[in-house]
Amino acid sequence: MTASQRWVLTLTSLAAFMIALDGTIVTTALTTIRKSLNTSVETLEWTVSAYILTFAVLMLTGSALGDRFGRRRVFVAGLALFTVSSAACGLSSSVGELIAARAVQGAGAAVVMPLAIAQLGAAFPPRERGRAMGVSAGIIGLATAGGPFVGGVVAQGLAWQWLFWVNVPVGVLVTAGVLLKMGETRGPQARLDLVGVVLTTGGVLGLVWALVRGNDAGWVSAETLGALAVGTVLTVAFVFWELRAPAPMVPLRFFTHRAFSAGNVASFTMTGAMYGQLYFLSQYYQTVLHYGPFGAGVRMMPFTATLLVFGPLSGRLADRLGERRLVSGGLAVQALGLAGIALLAGRHVSYPALIPALVVSGVGVSTAIPPTQKAVVSAVQPQQIGQASGVFSMLRQFGALFGTAVAVAVFAASGSYASPQKFTDGFSAAIGIGAGLAAIGAVAGLMLPRLRRVGAEAAASAEREVVAAG
Repeated sequence: MTASQRWVLTLTSLAAFMIALDGTIVTTALTTIRKSLNTSVETLEWTVSAYILTFAVLMLTGSALGDRFGRRRVFVAGLALFTVSSAACGLSSSVGELIAARAVQGAGAAVVMPLAIAQLGAAFPPRERGRAMGVSAGIIGLATAGGPFVGGVVAQGLAWQWLFWVNVPVGVLVTAGVLLKMGETRGPQARLDLVGVVLTTGGVLGLVWALVRGNDAGWVSAETLGALAVGTVLTVAFVFWELRAPAPMVPLRFFTHRAFSAGNVASFTMTGAMYGQLYFLSQYYQTVLHYGPFGAGVRMMPFTATLLVFGPLSGRLADRLGERRLVSGGLAVQALGLAGIALLAGRHVSYPALIPALVVSGVGVSTAIPPTQKAVVSAVQPQQIGQASGVFSMLRQFGALFGTAVAVAVFAASGSYASPQKFTDGFSAAIGIGAGLAAIGAVAGLMLPRLRRVGAEAAASAEREVVAAG
């Protein structure tokens, strides 16, 4: 690994860690923030949803802007937007101000995350890409799963504003590092697909809005069905436009690559299962097992610690074994762990009895994350990595919304917050649905090319890089 590659890996991983952490860090601090800002839990939930909403909606746009104007330049702009809005979150004196600042944070995150993956993919040749993405994916997974723990620690030991102030020095340092140590890269198209930007933004906004509001407004309400209809129509229009556009934002031929399609399906279901688990697990610790925010966060560690260990290991193995075995096997293990949690929780077991299942589910996620990323970005030419990573990041975030929304709907149908028993009933059903999602992802993983084809594709990609380099 060269010095420039180490800088790219370090800086993109730090940026991605900061972005992923803010996606879940608020969950265990909601009670503290609610009391501080004197608002309802229902309103305060938008401090989570507003961030995820703009994050998911603007990812393809952020990726397209990076391809058009330079990935490093737009990456820096996204970091600056995220850092400034983090300070605005810390300065918020009302829930409205906090929600608005979180929405802007999500817009910055939508620029940073896909371009971090694109810069990382462009910096490493195919034979080294799995190891680099393993390190990055392990860090991202740790941040995602560790968010509730960090939130619990800060909420109980410090002021909730520090959830956001910590981003400011990190954002400044990463921005300085990017300006000094990272080179500029661009995508293939010469101009921005403005019609594609409008259609995809509106389409994803409608679909995401329906998922976010479905549980509160009702799944058959005019608001939910209307948003779903608008999102579907605009998404279909986007597909037809991209088939005819001279410089499409998302070349739909990407989906003819088996590795690209299967990798995205596996990532979607894996992320959905993980976010459903994260959303309810800390609540289970507090509602049923009667731990505080800090105690609940600490007891997430058997799950989160595996992400730091097995993510880098899986990345190195992906370069040797190929993605198929690791993705399918990892998601099968994730499904097994989630099924174990669902069954054990229904029997009113103590926390120590849950630890093996928590570890198993964490190992499964950790094993699957790096090879799914590698499969997707390795399926396209080096100049198209920015577009591919934008699609991958958007679908992963959409998977998080989908998994959470489905888990909440199943929970509401099977249980409630009325008593520990009612919560346990809903919790077991919701985690069981997560196990089913992971199992679907394991089947999708079997559709990835075998090692022989992966090696051939990597060699072809490497040859294209040499040709492109001139």
